[in-house]
Amino acid sequence: MKSNELKLTTSQFAKLHHVNKRTLHYYDSIGLFSPKWKGANGYRYYDYAQSMEFAFIRMLKELNLRIDEIKEIVCKLDEQKFLQTVDRKQEEIAEEIKALERTQKILEKKQKQLLLSQEITDMELRFVSCQDEYLLTAPYRFANDDVAEVFRFVQNIWQPEQYRLGVGSYISLEKVQNAAFEVYDGLFSPTEKPKENDRVLLKPKGTYLCGYLCGSWERLPALYQKMFRLAKEHGLHFTGYAYEIGINDFAVSDIQDYVTQVSIQVQNPSTTDL
Repeated sequence: MKSNELKLTTSQFAKLHHVNKRTLHYYDSIGLFSPKWKGANGYRYYDYAQSMEFAFIRMLKELNLRIDEIKEIVCKLDEQKFLQTVDRKQEEIAEEIKALERTQKILEKKQKQLLLSQEITDMELRFVSCQDEYLLTAPYRFANDDVAEVFRFVQNIWQPEQYRLGVGSYISLEKVQNAAFEVYDGLFSPTEKPKENDRVLLKPKGTYLCGYLCGSWERLPALYQKMFRLAKEHGLHFTGYAYEIGINDFAVSDIQDYVTQVSIQVQNPSTTDL
């Protein structure tokens, strides 16, 4: 093969590596990566063998290294610096993977909730089997049914990555039976790994009777009455708290389209057929 057959113009080299010619011009101007040959006529030519070096530079760029960091690694051939950079970037990539996995779990959960909200009917009751779930909690008194007010409160106490997992409220069964809905026990948000000083409540695994309300929270007392009436008819006993959470709150803007799920654990789930 003749030597001139290995020569590539700037346009050819840019096309080969799917980059803009201006990128190559910039790298050349700062002394990061330059053509191997520069003719007397001003034309610049890259050697095909430079592709490996350029691919390495692009890999470092994709790792979000600054140009000065890339230049230090490539031009000074500092092996120790490169090994340190690799260690740091591997840690960062591992954290990014964890964050993406958390986001994936959130999306899967939101998808299931939205599909459920499209499937259920107003005031419908279902028995649902649930696993242990840790809930990060915060005290809150519901002065009115203002969703925006609740959200502002949540923004002040929790980080976005927390309340994106969902926010609900919980109330003791005694208060429900006494219709004391203005004094909830607090708000909750699911959490996988609670910290030592977190206010955490364990929602235990078991069978839960779930009721679904479409629209304003004003009819929640009627939904609770229906749930307690069914429990009495079937000889069921409730335990723990009543947990309320919107299952499509992220996808609606009108309270009339809001779907609330109420879940209460059944202590003796021998009969779970409606």
